[in-house]
Amino acid sequence: MPKDREEVLKAVDKPASLGPDLEIKDYIREAKALYPCPVSSLPKEIADQSLKVGIRADEKDRIGTYFQIDHSVVFQGFQKAFEGKIELMSTTEAIKKYDWLKDYWWRLIPANMDKYTALSELNWDHGYFIRVLENQKIMLPLQACLFISTNGLNQNVHNVVIIEPNSEAQIITGCTVHPNVQKGLHVGITEFYLKKGAKLTFTMIHNWAQNFDVRPRTAVLVEDDATFVNNYICLKPVKSLQTYPVAYCKGSNSKARFNSIIFGEGNSNIDLGAKIVLQGPKSKGEVITHAIASDSSQIYSRGLLIGEHSDSKAHLECRGLLVSDRAFIHAIPELIGKVSGTELSHEAAVGKIAEEQIRYLMARGFSEAEAKSLIVRGFMDVTIFGLPDALRDEMKRIVDETAKGVL
Repeated sequence: MPKDREEVLKAVDKPASLGPDLEIKDYIREAKALYPCPVSSLPKEIADQSLKVGIRADEKDRIGTYFQIDHSVVFQGFQKAFEGKIELMSTTEAIKKYDWLKDYWWRLIPANMDKYTALSELNWDHGYFIRVLENQKIMLPLQACLFISTNGLNQNVHNVVIIEPNSEAQIITGCTVHPNVQKGLHVGITEFYLKKGAKLTFTMIHNWAQNFDVRPRTAVLVEDDATFVNNYICLKPVKSLQTYPVAYCKGSNSKARFNSIIFGEGNSNIDLGAKIVLQGPKSKGEVITHAIASDSSQIYSRGLLIGEHSDSKAHLECRGLLVSDRAFIHAIPELIGKVSGTELSHEAAVGKIAEEQIRYLMARGFSEAEAKSLIVRGFMDVTIFGLPDALRDEMKRIVDETAKGVL
């Protein structure tokens, strides 16, 4: 837990170092209390919106579900066959149940880092706790949905994920809003702990609204022989999004990979990236970002690799595609080698759709709009995520729906 509440209080007006500054008072805290219910009984408009971010109300091909609407946990549960193998509950419940969880709480992210972390500590609205017990291989995904149904609402969640030694899991998190919601602020604190030999594939999909602001804060601790794969998709308009997750590859042979597909639309201001700190022998990292900017959107794509061990290697790649003369993409790769022997590399490319590619496809019977849509769809290829077939097909469906309306 935060050691000094006074330090947190001092940070309530502290702007983040990146992204547009926000006035917290512009958002409301009042939300209607909702009662728990089966996820399959959620209203159609909520189920439909959730499906757009990969969350299935029918729970098909999912082994467990956490569903939060505004400030209320409406569902948490998993299949009985996995009792004794996983734990899934709200973090408020988990903190009460396990005294040891306090040792993980705000361990990787300082609660006084900026006004958003301070807000999340002082006005905490649940979040999910997921723990996969030792030596468990969970091959179907767990799903978690953070939903906002009240216009103008501020929602602050704090999530903790612990993958115990030699376990493997997949988690898909979908964050979205009711069709009537246009404005709001979502702050999401997520701390991941991957123990020795653990593997986690974490896929997050965001589907916000044109005047919505989003401030995730994420950190990961990767121990010996553990692997963390983070997949992130944001394909809908958002007023501002700023996130810069960090993975600490502390263990020997530890690995971290961040894959992102971003589509900027309207006047969206998107500032995202990933940081990997290579601290252990034979540690490895990779950051791959595909960003598309349309209309008057602005995208800042950051990446930072820090080599702190002589026997470490990492690569950073950013590909940007401009589909509007008014759009903007700024790729900001950084490499910091603190010891000899670390191997760090990067490549970045930003440009427009090549005319020769369009002509090639038009010569084979496609219209100009169809040709551009095909190129955009290929640019957002989800095979970089390395997902299992069922989940990959779902991600492809989401990308295809976006590509149809790009141009």
